Amino acid sequence: MKVAVYPGSFDPITFGHLDIAERAAKLFDKLVIAVMVNPHKNPLFTEEERKELIREAVSHIPNVEVDSFPGLLVKYAESIGAHAIVKGLRAVSDFESELSMASINSKMYAGADTIFIPTNFKYSYISSSLVKEIARHGGNIEEFVPSHVEKALQIKYR
Repeated sequence: MKVAVYPGSFDPITFGHLDIAERAAKLFDKLVIAVMVNPHKNPLFTEEERKELIREAVSHIPNVEVDSFPGLLVKYAESIGAHAIVKGLRAVSDFESELSMASINSKMYAGADTIFIPTNFKYSYISSSLVKEIARHGGNIEEFVPSHVEKALQIKYR
């Protein structure tokens, strides 16, 4: 079974993330969307909230699982037997930093190749940070996130 891991903070999941997940799921027998847990960051949504928002967003994709992990991505990838690490690219600047990480990851765990998937052009400008900023100020975010995520953001910023 070919397994891939799609890591990220997903704070919150956007249509751009969902686009990458849907396309990656077609390439692998199983895709694990893995929420990175970083104690040095202060996400808006808890680890469990992010996982639940993702589960609801990907419920239509049968071969996708949602998990989380602390520490190094390569250790997590190895622990689940991942053959690939999926990374979405919005811009050329993403490629520069992601290529560097892919090289280091390959050195630490040769069992998984990094697969870069460019985001669909219509989502290339969306980021979780921008979505949160718009939501914080009461702006309309329905074009950027699924409706359940929009509601969760409205609750957080009430």
